[in-house]
Amino acid sequence: MLEKLAGKSHYCFLDGFSSYMQIHITPEDQHKTTFTCPFGTFAYTCMPFGLCNAHSTFQRCMTSIFSNLLQECMEVFMDDFTMYADSFEACLSNLSKVLKRCMDTNLVLNFEKCHFMVTEGIVLGHLVSNKGIEVDKAKIDVITSLPNPASVREVRSFLGHAGFYRRFIKNFSTLALPLSKLLQKDVEFNFDQPCIEAFQELKNKLTSAPILQAPNWDLPFELMCDASNSALGAVLGQRARVGQPVHVIAYASRTMDPTQQNYPTIEKELLAIVFALDKFRSYLLGSKIIVFSDQAALRYLLKKPDAKPRLIRWMLLLQDKKGALNFVADHLSRIERESGPMAIRDEFPDEQLLHIKASTPWFADICNYVATSHFPPKASRAHKDKIRSDAEINSVLQFYHSTPRGGHYGSTRTTRKVFGVPKALISNQGSHFCNRAMASLLQKYGVAHRISTAYHPQTNGQA
Repeated sequence: MLEKLAGKSHYCFLDGFSSYMQIHITPEDQHKTTFTCPFGTFAYTCMPFGLCNAHSTFQRCMTSIFSNLLQECMEVFMDDFTMYADSFEACLSNLSKVLKRCMDTNLVLNFEKCHFMVTEGIVLGHLVSNKGIEVDKAKIDVITSLPNPASVREVRSFLGHAGFYRRFIKNFSTLALPLSKLLQKDVEFNFDQPCIEAFQELKNKLTSAPILQAPNWDLPFELMCDASNSALGAVLGQRARVGQPVHVIAYASRTMDPTQQNYPTIEKELLAIVFALDKFRSYLLGSKIIVFSDQAALRYLLKKPDAKPRLIRWMLLLQDKKGALNFVADHLSRIERESGPMAIRDEFPDEQLLHIKASTPWFADICNYVATSHFPPKASRAHKDKIRSDAEINSVLQFYHSTPRGGHYGSTRTTRKVFGVPKALISNQGSHFCNRAMASLLQKYGVAHRISTAYHPQTNGQA
């Protein structure tokens, strides 16, 4: 939503008036909202706050009201409606459409919270304007005035507040690592000098956060990835022209778990690329991507035939095929199929045989046999042996299907394989398998019970 709104010249921000209360509850469901107070028992006739499905119900209702305008000129998040345009006249026209829709659906707005024909505004805690996406200065001022945390709870609160704007801070996970370690289990709280420096550095980064640009879907994306000993970092950007600086769209970072910290350096760099592609997947799908890394050996690692299973999985994620080289799928997608109705064949087989022309004597002989049950005069004994009477059909099928030399098990053996009693039951030592009733049942039908070793799931492979 933010990327779609950023870069426009004019905006209108509308806010609903007690929006939940504008959704009526059907009479047969009103008893579900009953509550008791000193003055009696009451039930809501309109949707109140606090219901578990109230927010999703309200969002669906707003989406339904403005469905044909969402992709054209506005965005809706709960009771916040945002109109945008690249000119004053277009924004005014969009505002007229939205206000008319509100009048048609009796949707009441809060005039005191509405802003009309402005060049910037707050959306989801971010400032959007023609420049791009910025942090909300009011929220940042609260962070900068915070004293040093004195407990784990205060550290968690600060990281949650600062993490909301982590897309604006390069290498956020690396900077916040000393503070993140205080949140680990069984770690004594000691806000030492590295923690103080990390706390002040994050506050400085938030106050000087850059302006992020909205993506241009006609330009290729540039992805810059790097890995340290404890964290992964990535920057998504675009370049308007060759030789111009890259404007940043978003930053991303995360800390590595203890296992990943033991990876070789080259594998950490590859992990950073995999993380970045997954993080910015919504931006990169269907777009050209240029990946920058400081490890030239990655090009040879991706072509290594005897790589580790972990690297093979990463290689599969990074695989790409140009459309011009996708011959098979490209060919199949261009096959034209007739969309006309197919005629229903209501002829019987005998009728088809009776229409065989005399110019095909071999088929004519078959037609005569079906009609008169007489062999053609020139039929040899070998030809006659190929045609069996009805009485012989069952014996022939029995011989070719159910005997040891038959082609498959036959109906009886197939049924026994599917619905019969097994020879053995393989399971773990769960109480729903190992109990008196199950043991009695297995003993009755002569089924052996094979169980795996306790607390050793590697032995449970057959199950």
